[in-house]
Amino acid sequence: MEIRRTFDLLAHLAATTPQADCLVEKKAGTWQPLSAARVQELSNQVSLGLLQLGIGPNDKVAIISANRPEWVIADFGIAQLGAVSVPMYPTITVEDYRHIFQDAGVQVVLVENEKLLARVQEATRTLTEGPRHIFTFEKLAGTRSFTELLALGQSADTAPLTALKAAVQPDDLLTLIYTSGTTGRPKGVMLSHRNILFNCENLTSYLPLPPGQKALSFLPLSHIFERTATFLYLLLGFSVWYAESVELIADNLREVQPQVFTTVPRLLEKIYDKIVAKGHELTGAKKKLFFWALNLGLRYDTQKDQGAWYNAQLALANKLIFSKWREAMGGQVCYIVSGGGALQPRLARVFWAAGIRVMEGYGMTETSPVIAASQPEASGNLIGAVGPVIPGVEVKLAPDGEILTRSPSVMQGYYNRPDLTAETIDAEGWLHTGDIGELVQGRFLKITDRKKEMFKTSNGKYVAPQPLESRLSESPLVEQVMVVGEGRKFAACLVVPAFAELRAWAQTHNLPADLPDAALAAHTQVQHLYEQLVQQTNVAFAQWEQIKKVALLPVVWSVESGELTPTLKVKRKIISQNNQQRIEELYR
Repeated sequence: MEIRRTFDLLAHLAATTPQADCLVEKKAGTWQPLSAARVQELSNQVSLGLLQLGIGPNDKVAIISANRPEWVIADFGIAQLGAVSVPMYPTITVEDYRHIFQDAGVQVVLVENEKLLARVQEATRTLTEGPRHIFTFEKLAGTRSFTELLALGQSADTAPLTALKAAVQPDDLLTLIYTSGTTGRPKGVMLSHRNILFNCENLTSYLPLPPGQKALSFLPLSHIFERTATFLYLLLGFSVWYAESVELIADNLREVQPQVFTTVPRLLEKIYDKIVAKGHELTGAKKKLFFWALNLGLRYDTQKDQGAWYNAQLALANKLIFSKWREAMGGQVCYIVSGGGALQPRLARVFWAAGIRVMEGYGMTETSPVIAASQPEASGNLIGAVGPVIPGVEVKLAPDGEILTRSPSVMQGYYNRPDLTAETIDAEGWLHTGDIGELVQGRFLKITDRKKEMFKTSNGKYVAPQPLESRLSESPLVEQVMVVGEGRKFAACLVVPAFAELRAWAQTHNLPADLPDAALAAHTQVQHLYEQLVQQTNVAFAQWEQIKKVALLPVVWSVESGELTPTLKVKRKIISQNNQQRIEELYR
């Protein structure tokens, strides 16, 4: 059947892959599945329940929750009415909640639990025209639950829903996704059914697996990356299993044994770091064997056959060492899709060597999201690049290297902000991404920096911070890093150490074991260690780009502190403001 609206996926599943485990979550210690038929039934109840409340086409319904089946069911139910979903990150500030409720004109809020409900109530307290109805996914005293919304739908006449579904067109507004980037107030990206489904349809060949596979979901559904991935999984007939939490991903991977999952580079780095840490705990021949295999993996190249001797060694390493890596991740993982930031080349090399294909993607909320992606076969995967542009999408480079893109996946614009829309999408339909890039070998798109993040030193030289930060982040001793130097004599950097790794190093260098993080970061030997790391990084860069000084910070940047976006990108302006004195000290 033709899939023209996102909710057409429900009928598609019923007709082609009526699996018993369409959406699965863990409750009371056991994995509990919902069949495709049940998901469709519950989605209809959501639609009818909202209709009973007076919600109809173009009305806005917010979803504030961690990943769970109710999130997807609510999303389908809202879309079937021609209403508009407004997904919101649970971690954003109360001020951002208030702004989004007001800007979007949210009528109904579906919120997960008591903690988030309290934030919603605080945000709406001062609004003269706030949401009219609030329902909670978890049953709470004194609040209407999602079950009550479903009950409203169970007793309703279904005829109006049939007519409303038929009236929804592919170019109708499906969702408002508020994105603040690294500066400013959140702005609502308007995406239609066609925007997202066009992206999905052109990505089906990137997961060449038969129906019935399992996907583990843990990146937030409030982000377009995981949401589009979910639609893609359902289009392919995969079941979606929701991880209990980021902390329990390792356990859930072993239990679920998925074939695919999406991730951000930082989580993949943590998986890698844990594996390497276990290698360091080994002794004797086992330890030597582990690092022999690891070093082989770090030499892997998707574009180059390194000869019979290397291939024979790698086959042995896979049998003796890498097979255990695969078992630790459930033993069935075929593909990992990485997005939301630059993937360290060493991670791509090692996981490909271990028989786990890491496919890096690049895109924006404004493009639904994928613009370019590494392909599943080695020949379509260039380590260090984000892959070829996907089918149906056009890309060209502006004279200054900015990546411009045009396709049916490009957003309709920013809600209530025609001025910003006109700044971002030109008269010919090209969206200006703000990213600087280049085409390698004529087909592989490589991101070199953010246009707005490049800065000029007082010597008149431009410095691109991202390559420096990316190279420094390859060290397991570095948790977070930000390069500074706008208008200054030279580039410097702020580094948050990876304190677990740093303490392991400190123990082998006779430093006191009980030093607090701040005291450890301030220790002379530690300062010297990070200065050496910076010097090693500088070798790969031109003289005017090189980092001359480093400041170590004792506290990790977070979404809660306002220093990271919900997608874990650094807010340079906020971090600079919060550390102004430290930065000034670097230039005295």
